[in-house]
This record gives sequence, C-alpha cells and structure tokens, in this order.
Amino acid sequence: MTMTSRVPGMARSGILAPTGLTSVALAAGGLAAGIAVAQAGPGITGLGPVRRAFFPRLAGQGDPGHVALTFDDGPDPVATPKFLELLADRQVTATFFLLGQMVARAPGLAAELTAAGHEVGVHGWEHRYLPPRGPRATFEDIRRATESIARATGTRPRLFRPPYGVLSGSSLAAVRRLGLVPVLWGAWGKEWTPGSTPDSVYASLSGRLRGGVTVLLHDSDCTSPPGSWRAALGALPRLLDECSRRGLAVGPLGQHGCAGTDGDDGQSPDCERDAGSGQHDRN
Repeated sequence: MTMTSRVPGMARSGILAPTGLTSVALAAGGLAAGIAVAQAGPGITGLGPVRRAFFPRLAGQGDPGHVALTFDDGPDPVATPKFLELLADRQVTATFFLLGQMVARAPGLAAELTAAGHEVGVHGWEHRYLPPRGPRATFEDIRRATESIARATGTRPRLFRPPYGVLSGSSLAAVRRLGLVPVLWGAWGKEWTPGSTPDSVYASLSGRLRGGVTVLLHDSDCTSPPGSWRAALGALPRLLDECSRRGLAVGPLGQHGCAGTDGDDGQSPDCERDAGSGQHDRN
C-alpha cells in the first residue's frame, strides 16, 4: 500500500498529497500552530495603536475628566520613597504595579504604599516576557507575586499588568483564575530609554495626554538603565501641573472608571474581554 495519494485536481501538476503517517504529522503541526496562536495571539494588544483603537478598556481608557497615574517595577528602596514624597506633597494617589521579587526585598515599603492610600497591582514575580512560558510557570509566577503583595500590604490586588506589556493565552487564563483584571496604558514616559531626561519623558507623555488616559511611569530602574527613574521623577511635577491646568483629576485606576477596576463585581470586565480578543511596547 502506498503512503501517498494524488489529490483530485492536482494530477496534471504531479503534486502528491501525503496520507497516513505524514498526514498525522501535518495534523499535529496544525494543532501545534493553533496552540501557538492561542498563546501568543493576545500579544497583539501590546501594539499601542491597535490597543488604543480596538481595546480601549485594556488600554486603561476611563473617565474623560480623569487621568490614571500608574508606576511599574517597584517597590524600589532608593527610588520609590522619593515618588511617595512628591505625591504626598501634591496630595495625589496612584496605582503601583509591583514585582514580587522587589516586594520580597522590601515588604515594609510595599506596606507604606497602601498605608499612604495608593493602589497596588501585580506585575509578576519576575520581569520576564510571558509568551514563551507555559501555563504552569505563568500561573505560578503570577500567583506567587499576588500572594506576596497581599501578605506585605494586607490588601489583595485586583489588577495585573504583564512585564513588557505583553499578554499571552496562559497569562489570561491565570489572571482569570486569580481574579485579576489586566490593564495596560495609553501614554508612557519611556524613561527606560538610554539618555532619557525629564524633558524627554514629559514630551513622550504630553503627546498622548488627555482626559481618560492611563499614564505609565517607572519608580524603579531594576529593569532599566541605572538612574532612569530620575527622569520620571523630574517629569512628574510638570505632568501634574499640566493636568491641573486642563482641569483633569489625577488618581489611581480604582477611581478611573475602567470596568473591572472601579469596585464592580469583577465579572467579565471589559478590560479582560478586550485582552481575550486579541504587544510589543517596552514595560
């Protein structure tokens, strides 16, 4: 018995279609490709223009009279206290997406964040790109970070932002199990860029600064060039002044009106539905 057969309509070209073991191999390859698409597909939401145009809730689009202020990669014992001091002086609260590894090194500082009225979210245990990671490793990373933050702060976080802003099928499944809502951003300072300054950070932010946007800055240089957080800290007063000039309130995501972040029941939040429909921003 032959292992191949001609496909109808292809006889004149002499093309042979594999059958038997070869077709099984092709089917397995198709399944693997399907799994890969399901795993990496949500990553398309990391493309800023795509996210803002088609997934506004995932981009953190909220109340048009409000700007959500968020920080990633802390808590950093050197940098975070300086942000806390500035925010306290301006009577502004924000959302801090924390790395579990950083919380483990400075649990008291994590507790200071919530004691000062700030909101905390999960940024993963370690700052690793999620799509190549399997379901078990992804779940354990996010679970471990969530529990570490809850222990340190006495508050169980409800929000999740993936490292580098890149979601995966496994991460979406994990956050659903853990009761977390994924939220990315609409404007960012790019202070992790080598040579960044307060002026460059503010210029990057101001290009997309408008009511309803979620702003991303970093209160740590643990994944960025040393001292890069200083550019964010230097730009922050100008950002707050400009929001005040435009009559925009500034605060955490919990006050931003994005479904799933504002005290609703957390069932099928729009941010999560956005993510499931679908990054390659640096975060």
